Amino acid sequence: MSEKSSVHRFEREAAKRVFASELREGYHHFREGSDDKSPTYILLPTGERCNRVYIAGTLTEKKKSEGEAVFYQIRIMDPTGTFFVSAGSYQPEALHQLSSIEPPSFVAVIGKPGVFQAPDGRNLVSIRAESITVVDKTAVDCWILDTARLTLDRIEKNTDDPDHQKAAEIYKRSFESWRPKVKEALASIQL
Repeated sequence: MSEKSSVHRFEREAAKRVFASELREGYHHFREGSDDKSPTYILLPTGERCNRVYIAGTLTEKKKSEGEAVFYQIRIMDPTGTFFVSAGSYQPEALHQLSSIEPPSFVAVIGKPGVFQAPDGRNLVSIRAESITVVDKTAVDCWILDTARLTLDRIEKNTDDPDHQKAAEIYKRSFESWRPKVKEALASIQL
């Protein structure tokens, strides 16, 4: 193969750790690139763009819909709020994994966030699961610690960062206003 020929490799974007309270307030979404395969991102209020997320918490509710295909809608609670997650036939791994998990269970999920507009005009964020795994309380506590650290890093990020500037402009909310949510999450860990 010559140096001029290029090989296109598919690389998944790293999943970002984010608390439910922040993800649910993220409504600005955009596509990076102009073709149909270009990734879609949500800009988090703390200035991080994410195409995939990694969440953990307690699976509190599971609804199964059966029509032409099986589809699950679940709710997962972290110390700051609720994630809305779905899995269907286009996510066979997550669908299979979720079929044997019953609430209440500690779980970890990797998935793609999406923003949808409700009939009343509110923006709703949900996650399309790629994988879901049963974990223990220790794993959830480790996720909380990691997510808290990464959220604080975003809060304290250099304000010259274009995504950070864009988030400040769009959400019109102080980055510091997220600190209490981080403290709330950390307080849920029993040491």
